[in-house]
Amino acid sequence: MDTDKRGEDRPEGSNGRQQWSGQSAMPGAGGLKRIAAAAANSARGLRQGFASEAAIRQELALLALALPASFFIASSLWVGVALIASLLLMLMAEFLNSAIESLCDHVTQQKHEAIRITKDLSSAGAFFSQLLAGLVWLAAIAQRFGLFG
Repeated sequence: MDTDKRGEDRPEGSNGRQQWSGQSAMPGAGGLKRIAAAAANSARGLRQGFASEAAIRQELALLALALPASFFIASSLWVGVALIASLLLMLMAEFLNSAIESLCDHVTQQKHEAIRITKDLSSAGAFFSQLLAGLVWLAAIAQRFGLFG
């Protein structure tokens, strides 16, 4: 038996993390099942986010409108990729922000300074992703209409 940093016994080779299940990352029985399960989890998360978070619904609507607009605004393939990537990054940050807030609410509904700070930090991350997307889109629009270089 090994001991952990608190001096408690643990099984040999155990580091407190889930042990490797033997599933391969390569395509095959385990790999494809894992990928399908991950896709199902993601689809559930997308549905849950859409159903419960106004910010996610707004950003998905923005993505739906901006996707076709990006084909007219983009002056090159890479500008188009940056336009779409900036919106996907913004959406990703909003999902993570929502997940953190949901977990905090699960832990306690009471006022707690550490929970407030955690939610504020998460919100700031989402804000900076929105700022980044706005800058990318403004730069692409300015370039497209000859306002700058």
